[in-house]
Amino acid sequence: MQFQSKREFDRNYLKLNQKIQTRFKERKELFSREPNCRILNIHKLSGKYDGMWSINITGDYRAIFDKQENEIVVFINIGTHSELFG
Repeated sequence: MQFQSKREFDRNYLKLNQKIQTRFKERKELFSREPNCRILNIHKLSGKYDGMWSINITGDYRAIFDKQENEIVVFINIGTHSELFG
């Protein structure tokens, strides 16, 4: 699996504290090894992010991504649930 990210994701990622950044890296690694792991709670979105997918980083933090051909995952945004969907 190959990972890419959009500029908005990169900007918001850099604003996160070190603990959340580390948790994201751990979850991304787990996603790479076990994409169907229940801890990740991956699910398809509707509304503002229609057609995209969400992955749990912590109890409140989520990363939004898009699945592309050839197992390419593009991270679109990251933040708390209320920041992303509120």
